[in-house]
Amino acid sequence: MPNSEPDAAHRWLVRIPEVFHGFLTEILAACGTEDSVRLGTEYFLLPACEWSRIGNSEAARYIRWRLPLHHTWPCNPRKMDGFVEKAAQALARKFAAAHPQTLLIGPLDATSPDRYYKTLSSNLRGRALQLFPPLAAANEVESQAPDKPTLFCLIGSEGLFCGLLDPRSANGFYPGGTKFIRQEKDSISRAGAKLAEAVHYLRLHTTPPAAGSHWLELGASPGGMTTELLRHGYLVTAIDRAALDSRLKGAPGLRFLLADVADFSPPAGIRFDALISDMNGDALTAISHVSRLAPHLKPGAVIVFTLKTPGVSGFEETNMLHRRVLAHAESAGLKLLASTHLAYNRHEFTVFFQKPGG
Repeated sequence: MPNSEPDAAHRWLVRIPEVFHGFLTEILAACGTEDSVRLGTEYFLLPACEWSRIGNSEAARYIRWRLPLHHTWPCNPRKMDGFVEKAAQALARKFAAAHPQTLLIGPLDATSPDRYYKTLSSNLRGRALQLFPPLAAANEVESQAPDKPTLFCLIGSEGLFCGLLDPRSANGFYPGGTKFIRQEKDSISRAGAKLAEAVHYLRLHTTPPAAGSHWLELGASPGGMTTELLRHGYLVTAIDRAALDSRLKGAPGLRFLLADVADFSPPAGIRFDALISDMNGDALTAISHVSRLAPHLKPGAVIVFTLKTPGVSGFEETNMLHRRVLAHAESAGLKLLASTHLAYNRHEFTVFFQKPGG
């Protein structure tokens, strides 16, 4: 039976966003290797590496998703008769006794206009589930426990790649990462989808704020994230020197202050359930505002912070900025939950903190 714990050396399948491919040599070195085989657009097959190098090193935040490989089948499924049945039988023989909470299969190149591997993934999962005993989270991907093993599989023209890992360690509930959340046609900005993905990602590490929670939003204009917070049923106090989109005027649950964040101080007695900062400009200035306002957050409050890197180039310079931001937050008593690159991030990271207590 495969060992699902990420404590031994395995070959790994990792997803590195294209925006970081200029750092590929440094990322691989931080993983403890110089070798890789590229699969699809963003996936790389690495030789045996320790979990401490993949999940806890300077490389981790550049890796959107990772999977230790417990079973691989190099092949071309398009050219193989009976691939679905043969693959499903192999998965059942190898993994059924491990009792994963669910089995999830996705294509190696999810952005390809060719839907062949998306359809093949669905067909293979359906057949394999018939051969496995009932799985606890088989009917709903997001009902998975973040700390219990899931059987993840990726499939493409290079073959089938499978492994057991809990979603938190893999860095996503879905094969390849977090759920891709499409922007609404009437979205004010792409930041709304970024916020929706961030709230979804939070579930890997803590319970997201309940509907009715009060969020403090720093750098709100033009209002993409504000709109998404309101759609979740949250109350929002939003601050920016620039106005919000006119469609948000009079929105229920919204209080907007046309002001510089540096001049903002909450009224006496007001404490917030959560804070989000998507401010443009210097990341150290932005985190200093978050730190200053931390006393106005309730115990247990979550902070979603976009760590932007304008004017920063190079792997080590980016890492140094990241360390300085984390040190600033730690000095304000904030606990790091995770730092990752989400689908809607560009040359930036989304960092999650929590105020202790609660």
